[in-house]
Amino acid sequence: MASLQDQLRGRVYSTEHGEICPECRAPLAECRCAESAEEERLASLDGTVRLRRETKGRKGKGVTLVEGVPLKADALKSLAKALKQRCGTGGAIKDGIIEIQGDQRETLKSELEARGYRVKLAGG
Repeated sequence: MASLQDQLRGRVYSTEHGEICPECRAPLAECRCAESAEEERLASLDGTVRLRRETKGRKGKGVTLVEGVPLKADALKSLAKALKQRCGTGGAIKDGIIEIQGDQRETLKSELEARGYRVKLAGG
């Protein structure tokens, strides 16, 4: 990532190309930063899906985090929808991690194993 001085000095708009990406300084239509970030995320995975429960920063409310699913963003979104329906709760996707409301580790473990993933319960 560019330094703060480079960010402040850089061009943010061009009348010829429109908005410019702050990361690669290319026009947004030609920017490939999101694709490269997605490829890096997929390359860093080891093939094990980890389930853990977390309450930090949520005012005591627990959520179950599903990390390490080796899917692209659109397939991850459809998997998250299916898991939320299976648990009967809400949730979200943030930075490639699926968040399911409540302590749903056992339900999610059985569902993901049925879909062919290797699942590991992480944390407490």
